[in-house]
Amino acid sequence: MVYTGAVIGIDGLLMEVEVDIAHGLPAFSTVGLPETSVKESRERVKAAIINCGYGFPDDRITVNLAPAHIKKGGTGFDLPIALGILAASGIFPQDAVRPYVILGELALDGRIKPVTGSLPMAMAARSAGFSGIVVPAENRFEAAVVEGLNVYPVSTLAEAVGFLRGEKAIESEKSHAAETFDPDAEPGINFSEVSGQGHARRAMEIAAAGAHNMIMTGPPGAGKTMLARRFPGIIPPLAFDEAIETTKIYSVAGLLPKGTALLSQRPFRAPHHTISNAGLIGGGSNPRPGEVSLAHNGVLFLDELPEFKKSVLEVLRQPMEDREVTISRAVMSITYPAGFMLVAAMNPCPCGYLTDENHPCRCSSSQIQQYRNRMSGPLMDRIDLHVEVPNVTYREMSSRKPAESSMVIRKRVAKARAIQGNRFARLKIHANSQMSSRHIRTYCSIDDASSRILETAMDKLGLSARAYHRILKIARTIADLEVAADIEAGHVLEAIQYRSFDRNEGGYSSFV
Repeated sequence: MVYTGAVIGIDGLLMEVEVDIAHGLPAFSTVGLPETSVKESRERVKAAIINCGYGFPDDRITVNLAPAHIKKGGTGFDLPIALGILAASGIFPQDAVRPYVILGELALDGRIKPVTGSLPMAMAARSAGFSGIVVPAENRFEAAVVEGLNVYPVSTLAEAVGFLRGEKAIESEKSHAAETFDPDAEPGINFSEVSGQGHARRAMEIAAAGAHNMIMTGPPGAGKTMLARRFPGIIPPLAFDEAIETTKIYSVAGLLPKGTALLSQRPFRAPHHTISNAGLIGGGSNPRPGEVSLAHNGVLFLDELPEFKKSVLEVLRQPMEDREVTISRAVMSITYPAGFMLVAAMNPCPCGYLTDENHPCRCSSSQIQQYRNRMSGPLMDRIDLHVEVPNVTYREMSSRKPAESSMVIRKRVAKARAIQGNRFARLKIHANSQMSSRHIRTYCSIDDASSRILETAMDKLGLSARAYHRILKIARTIADLEVAADIEAGHVLEAIQYRSFDRNEGGYSSFV
C-alpha cells in the first residue's frame, strides 16, 4: 500500500493506493471513483516502468484508490501507482514506502512532472504523523514551507526507486520560507508615482484602514486603474498564516509562480468584464477556485463595472457577505475562502464625460439611468465608499512636489488596523467594515453635534436609510486613522462625502 494525497477545496486529504497482482489474463483496472485523468494513468505508468528498465507484470493488476466514496482527479496518482506496482513485484520492500506520502505525474520516459496542491498535501502529511513526503523536484520549495516534515524531491521514477531501495541518498529540502517571506518589501508600483488625486488617495487610505469596499467614478483617463493597482501596497502586510492560506489557493489552482515557496505580497486580481459566473466565483465540472478566491487576503478589481453581466455581479453578493464560496456537486460540497476587498471603477455615463468640464456629454438622461441600473441596489449596498475621480489638471501633472509613498501611507493604515484588532479582539471580526448593527451601536456612538450633522445630511441630501450605518462605519475608520477614541463631527462630515451614490439626484437609491 502506498500513501498519496488529493485536494478537496484547498485542504489536502490523504489517500491509499492499494495494488493487487493476481494470476490471469493481462489487465489493468483502477477502481475507487477515478476520473478520466486517473484512468489514463495506466498508460503513463506502464510506459514509464518499461522505459526505466523495469519489467511490467503480465498479470491481472487491480489498483484501488481509497477511500472509495471520494472522487479522485488529477495526475498526482501516477507515481504512487507505479511505485505500488513495483513494490508488489518485489523491486523493493513494500515497507519502504510506508513512512512517506508520495505525489507525482509521470512522463512516458519516466520523468516526474510537477503537480498542483503539493503544499496542502504536505500539511496533511504532517498532520497525519508522516515522517516525510516524496514530491516532484519542481514542487520542493512549496512543500518545504511545511516545517517538521522531510521533503524529498525526485526527478525520475528510477531516482525514486533508488531512494526507496536505499541505493540513492536524497537530501531533504530545507525550508527557506522564513528567508524569502518579506512582507515589508517596498511595493513594485507606488503611490508616489500618482500625480494629484488627493481626494481619491485619501479615500483609498480609509478603505485600506477599515477593509472597506469602494467604487471609483470618473471620466476615462482620470487614473482609476492606476490608483487601483497601487491599492494593495498600502494594505498592511500579509501575516505568515495569511500567506500560507493564500499560497494554498494558488498551489491548488496551479498558479503558483515557478520556484516560489510562499506568496508574501497581497494578491491583486483584475478579471475582464467578459468573465463567466464560474470564472468569477469558481466551479466547473472539476471545481477550481475562481477570481474571488484568488483575490483572498487581497484586492479584487472590477474595471468598467457596468459592463459585467448582471448575473455575474449578482453572484458576487454572497461571497462579499460570507467571505467564502461553497460549490455543491452531486458527490460533495467544496468551500473556498473569499475574503477579498472589492475595488470597482466605472464611468459616470456611457460616453464617460458626464462630469468632465472639458468634454461635453452626449448621453440622454434615460441612457444614463439605464447604464447605472446595470448595478443592483443590494450589490451597491455592500460597497462602503463612493469616490469621484476627476481628470488631473496640468498644474497637478507638472508639479514637482513629491507625493507620499505607499510605505508612508501603509504605516498609518497599519496603526489604524492595530486599533481595530484590539477593539474586536474577542469578536469574530477584525475590521470596521465587518461591524453589524449591534457592533455599530456599541462602537460608533456619536455626540449631539455629529448627530445633528448626520440628520441634516439625510434630510437635505436625500441619503437613504442604509447609508446611515455605512457613514458611521467610515467615520469610525477615519477616527482610528487619527487615533481618536470617539467619533467627532469632522469625521462624520468627511464620511458623508463618500456616499454620493445614495443621493436622490443621481445615485443608486433608485436602483431596484
